Amino acid sequence: MNGLPVELMYLLALLGTILVVFVLLKRPIYEAMFIGFVVMLAILGKLAEFSTYLIRPSTNTLFYAIVAFLSLAYIFGQTNVVSNIIDFILSLVGRFRGGAGYVSLLASTFMASLSGTGPGNVAATGVFTIPAMIRTKFPPALAATVEMSASSLGPMIPPSGTILLAFGVLDTIYPETYTLSSFWMVVWGIGIWFILQRVVTLYAFCRYYKVSPVPSEEIPKVGEAFRRGWKALLVPAIIFLPLFIDFKFGPTLITQRIGKEGASAFSSSVILFTPGVAAIYTLLISMGEKKENLSPVRLFHLFRKAMLHIAPVAATVYFAYCISYVFGDAKVGAALGDYIHQLNLTRLQLVIFIPMMTMFLGMFLPGSSQIAIFGAAIVGGLVAVGVNPLLAAAILPAITGALEGMTPPLALAMYAAMGIAQSGMRETSTLAFVWIAVHLVVAILILGGLLPIVFL
Repeated sequence: MNGLPVELMYLLALLGTILVVFVLLKRPIYEAMFIGFVVMLAILGKLAEFSTYLIRPSTNTLFYAIVAFLSLAYIFGQTNVVSNIIDFILSLVGRFRGGAGYVSLLASTFMASLSGTGPGNVAATGVFTIPAMIRTKFPPALAATVEMSASSLGPMIPPSGTILLAFGVLDTIYPETYTLSSFWMVVWGIGIWFILQRVVTLYAFCRYYKVSPVPSEEIPKVGEAFRRGWKALLVPAIIFLPLFIDFKFGPTLITQRIGKEGASAFSSSVILFTPGVAAIYTLLISMGEKKENLSPVRLFHLFRKAMLHIAPVAATVYFAYCISYVFGDAKVGAALGDYIHQLNLTRLQLVIFIPMMTMFLGMFLPGSSQIAIFGAAIVGGLVAVGVNPLLAAAILPAITGALEGMTPPLALAMYAAMGIAQSGMRETSTLAFVWIAVHLVVAILILGGLLPIVFL
């Protein structure tokens, strides 16, 4: 083995370009991704195919699904669904020691999975959960990091758009081998372990800091909270059940009835229509009390405002897909996977190294960019040492986007939580690294095969 492969040089060139534009020039990440895309075409001698690669993501069902879920997330932010769900969770766990922390953990995890953004979710739900924790004797730094850690689960739990980006990497390497529904189920299985890890970590912190339950007068009755919010509690089922049906019956019953191509079309339809159905249902239950709330004029203004929030993220994802197609055609992921295989690293060495590497990258690079740049190489390397391809791709959001929001100096979720909690940098960063450390341990155990994954 002589020297570094040229494919690694491509990755470093792309990373350097994005860092210069995003970090040094302080331009939006979607601009950095576009410039990186152009630079890669120039390096690979494919500038003549610029329009081909630029148009190609527009034919990808997954891109439109991401936009649909981003729209759904915005609608959630404009309705009372969040408060209804928080009240119900509070009625269940508010009486326990540190109950406000568990409300933050469960409610923020759920809401962040819909929005797919850790910092945005901190801003949306942290204004309710962080003050509640501080009132029950949570140190401000702990309250901030509990909300940070919960919201940072958003990019790695469906229906977050980052999940679809990770599936795009898998589908590029193994085209038409795995269905989105089966991938989604595995991601949920991974998410369960990280939620349990946060529950255990929170329990330990609550015992150590001797925090209190939520005052009884602030806890709604379970029956009352359920009656007021049961319609909102159906939203997870509306999202989960169609995907579960496709996962459970797609390869068997549906394929037998309408054929392989029909089953594939059914899967695409499910992922596209599910967020639309959930959005319509949310609007009906949240705004239907007055007919004018559902008027065409009001809906037009609602979605016009949504464009300001959705377009930058959608553009970032779009150009990430452009880059992934360029790398896919250049066989960059496969070449780097072969290179990692030649290093003769053991599975243990690699499953420790890769999460540590993505944690470091998360200090200055968003998770979606990491997946676009390094996703194929990471999956290829893990597969080379015996990791199931489905698992290797499904854990990408957990070791990229989830860590990005917590790891300084980027740590946008941590900074947003600090601003609400008014906590200091030193103590908040110290606790943040505790959450990061246990997150890394769980990721390593999953990749090492020591924690079984449901549906895999």
